[in-house]
Amino acid sequence: MTAGRQFPLTTTPSISDAATRWLAGERWEEAEPRRASTVMLVRDGDSGTEVFMLRRVSGMEFAPSTMVFPGGGVDDRDGEVGLPWAGPSPSEWSERLGCSPAEAQMYVAAAIREVFEECGVLLAGPSASGPLARVDDPEWLEVRRRLVDRRVALADVLRDKGLVLRSDLIVAKAHWVTPVFEPRRYDTWFFAALMPPFQVADGETTEADEATWVVPSELLRAYAAGSALMLPPTVMCVEEIRDAPAAADVVVHSDHLPLIMPEVVEGPGGAAMEIVER
Repeated sequence: MTAGRQFPLTTTPSISDAATRWLAGERWEEAEPRRASTVMLVRDGDSGTEVFMLRRVSGMEFAPSTMVFPGGGVDDRDGEVGLPWAGPSPSEWSERLGCSPAEAQMYVAAAIREVFEECGVLLAGPSASGPLARVDDPEWLEVRRRLVDRRVALADVLRDKGLVLRSDLIVAKAHWVTPVFEPRRYDTWFFAALMPPFQVADGETTEADEATWVVPSELLRAYAAGSALMLPPTVMCVEEIRDAPAAADVVVHSDHLPLIMPEVVEGPGGAAMEIVER
């Protein structure tokens, strides 16, 4: 069960200072959460289901040196009218995500854009079904850089390459909002997708110093030992992947999608983050 679970602050050092001060009664202006999307890219490996993850560089303001899934903030242009699209419509996605069609489009488009920017996997193709785009040509690295620098929008890239975004290839898994005490906050949808054939996930991003396919049970053991850092939503998603019989079992829409925003509490062993469903 999600609600009520606690994570000791010792397992989340990047937020421990602010959390401790908040628990002690100190208050400051709450930051407005920024929309964001992240993607659990999964595949079947020799030791079971694997997930592609990045370790954020130590100089990042948010979650430094932390293992994360590819993802990032929504670009307003992700909601551009006329963005080439195939699969469930923004209106259909809005019913699942519980937001407006425009917001739903932004979250889904951001998920597909970010996973391409950060690991070179593009969930788009020339048609609504069939093979996806081949993005192994060196020119695609420059396309990624232009997207990262916001010199072009996802819609521009899709139109230029004659492609359509494949919204049928991702599923919604969870919805989290960063706790109120954090100076940088995100309203994040977690999605999942199968690693497509004929593409390669890489670590060509300046935001990570490590990019690799992870065996969930191994990462969770490292986390428990204190040699790997993860935030609570990542831990719980990695646990779900660990428990899945196969990668395809991960890429199924979650029926229960409450908004989760942890709160800092005094736990049995000291200050902790408690999972609260809104």
